[in-house]
Amino acid sequence: MLSFELSDDQRMIYETVRKFALNEMRPIYRECDEGGKIPPEFISKAWELFLIPNNVPEAYGGVGEPRSAVTGAILAEELAYGDFSLAVCMLCPASVVYPLIEFGTEDQKQKYLPLFCEESFKPASAAFMEPRIDFDLPSMQTKAAAEGGSYVINGEKCLVPLAADAEVILVYAQTDASADAKGVQAFLVDKGTAGMEISEREKNMGLKALDTRKVIFKDCRVPKESRLGGEAGCNVSKLLNYSFVGLAAMAVGVSKAAFEYARDYAKERVAFGEPIASRQAIAFMLAEMAIEVDATRLLTWEAAWRLDKGLESDREAYLAKQYAAEKVLMITDRAVQVLGGHGYIREHPVELWLRNGRGFATFDGLVTI
Repeated sequence: MLSFELSDDQRMIYETVRKFALNEMRPIYRECDEGGKIPPEFISKAWELFLIPNNVPEAYGGVGEPRSAVTGAILAEELAYGDFSLAVCMLCPASVVYPLIEFGTEDQKQKYLPLFCEESFKPASAAFMEPRIDFDLPSMQTKAAAEGGSYVINGEKCLVPLAADAEVILVYAQTDASADAKGVQAFLVDKGTAGMEISEREKNMGLKALDTRKVIFKDCRVPKESRLGGEAGCNVSKLLNYSFVGLAAMAVGVSKAAFEYARDYAKERVAFGEPIASRQAIAFMLAEMAIEVDATRLLTWEAAWRLDKGLESDREAYLAKQYAAEKVLMITDRAVQVLGGHGYIREHPVELWLRNGRGFATFDGLVTI
């Protein structure tokens, strides 16, 4: 049965990441959002936590701790509580590392995994989303056609974090249109590969501290050995479930940050001789926000638990992500409302959380845990 008590290891990770979020992320998140960049010294500090190498097998330079989706959800929530943009930057290499651990061939693991166990941060990312209003997994337009000993990739991806500097990008492409979602596979494309073009930086409503790009593939030829899992391929739906759970957990973190800030503000803000938190209209909003934070977390943990147990989790992971995307927008919007006119000015962080929260509905494949 699913337990709601953290193990000793999970408690240690929670406390470490929570402390990092409060002491290292919160003091700089506004500066990063306004300036549109993340300081290299922050990335170095974040990498010292060894969050990703912790799950890499010892044979490839990692610590060798078993991967747990529940632990990953706890970690992702606390990082996003610190700041969503900084959290995505920290976890971005996991979008390559964890699929490699799960499905990579031995040669692929030996080539790439040691890169992410070194002392310095190595950027890497996944290219999943496409700039189309009707985008979904079965109708993916990026194609990978087998030609001799190679695959030729053509298509366009968007919202690819750290693409400009990524050592490797895990590119999702359709190999067999007649197979729908099962025809989508992933390919490891190294930095500087001919036919892969990195666009100018995207101008997004949220995630303003994070550098995201479009990546265009024009007859981009990669060896057949670049296909994740080799001829056997990989289960993209399973990888996407891990991404759904990771995004849902991050949405909980953003929601929790917005709720707590609005709650504390309402207790301190005095109008007509009493704190506005004592007004029924405000109190009811805060109560509903608190309920939805916990409800979303429970949906997320159930999906994560099913992934850890090897159970069918397509439904639970999708529901968690969809519910989280809806509720993070509601909660951050309510936080702005609780602050009234103060919610609209940048002196308070709720407007930033609202901008970031709005994007969860379109962030498929952005991170994994």
